[in-house]
Amino acid sequence: MQNHHRKRVIIVGGGFGGLAAANAMSGSELDVILIDRTNHHLFQPLLYQVATAALSPADIASASRSLLARAGNVSVILEEVVGVDADRKQVLTAKSGKVAFDYLVLATGADYSFFGHNEWQPVAPVLKTLDDALGIRERLLSAFEAAEGADNTTDVEPLLTFAVIGGGPTGVELAGAIAELTRAMLKSNYRRLSSSKVRILLVEAGPRVLSAFTENQSQYALKALRAHGVEVILSAAVEHIDAYGMVVADTRISTQNVFWAAGTQARPAGAWLGAECARNNSIKVLDDCSVPGHPDIFAIGDVSSYQIGGKPLPGLAPVAKQQGRYVGRLIIARAAGRKTSRAFRYRNWGTMAVIGRSKAIADFGWLRLRGYPAWAAWSMVHLFLLIDFRSKLTVYVNWAWAWFTRGRGARLLTRTVARRPDATRTR
Repeated sequence: MQNHHRKRVIIVGGGFGGLAAANAMSGSELDVILIDRTNHHLFQPLLYQVATAALSPADIASASRSLLARAGNVSVILEEVVGVDADRKQVLTAKSGKVAFDYLVLATGADYSFFGHNEWQPVAPVLKTLDDALGIRERLLSAFEAAEGADNTTDVEPLLTFAVIGGGPTGVELAGAIAELTRAMLKSNYRRLSSSKVRILLVEAGPRVLSAFTENQSQYALKALRAHGVEVILSAAVEHIDAYGMVVADTRISTQNVFWAAGTQARPAGAWLGAECARNNSIKVLDDCSVPGHPDIFAIGDVSSYQIGGKPLPGLAPVAKQQGRYVGRLIIARAAGRKTSRAFRYRNWGTMAVIGRSKAIADFGWLRLRGYPAWAAWSMVHLFLLIDFRSKLTVYVNWAWAWFTRGRGARLLTRTVARRPDATRTR
């Protein structure tokens, strides 16, 4: 039972930032409530491996209650937050109504942005949740099944054309993983298909992929993608997407498999508060991660815009985790009446992207790696960031098995994605 004489902290969102904040306040003299729309913490950086059948969902997700089982002062509520009444210090939820707080931590994360073309969303799946990853996996596997049973080449072409929109880390990783999946599966599993019939496209509106990295690393990634059989289209914006294909640079491409990894925008926490936001709707916060005008409300991770030297911190897991720990300790100090003036300081753990088997790039600022050394560093960092020991052990075994055998262990097709019989039709 909660002690209502103690200060109550509500954390909205169970991602990296929210979980780090909850753990930082574990065992304190605070009543902490974590509110999330799902009952699990998800390791999003490895979602693309679930989508391409390299890992199973349980490898990258753990029940939030289990992760916080030893935190006796932290409770978890499965609920959706729909607003905040800052004046009354209440969180508004879809089912429970209103939940009062003394301190509020917004860690709601971000969604993909279709740049004003939300009508594309039903036919261009994104990769943000386990459902998204499983949906993409079903679409990939069912495309191979449908192509194996197709009668002619014109039916096969749109089924075996895969297009990834966005040349950032998610897009590059997904395109590379699809290339590896097709190479591993078609060689030994399908008698009527060959890799020569597969077309994988990566479309980027900018002049290069992985623009956050150096020019040299970006060029390495481009060459590695092309060596994997990925067609990279640069400086070309997507003009139209429908169920039959897409239009890029005035060229119609027939495909039933378009995946969106192009832009992100923060979830609407800023609108709840009427706060000043950046272009991607993230809340512009002060140097202690608090929302201007609301010293007891904090925004961390992707929903916040924390400026250092005039540039916002990147939307990376280490940023959210460090901000969560910082805010958790800050709230403990303030609730105890201690003065806190130290601003948040981000320690850069580096930026990484994997392109394929033993190919990656890593930028640690003082050290830049590519190829196998970068891939090994990427693997170790991601294993370190995984939450529980079981996940680390399972992922390590699966990665080792996949590396030596080039196999994919999670290829079960539990539902068939509907395919249009007239899929080659153009509009």
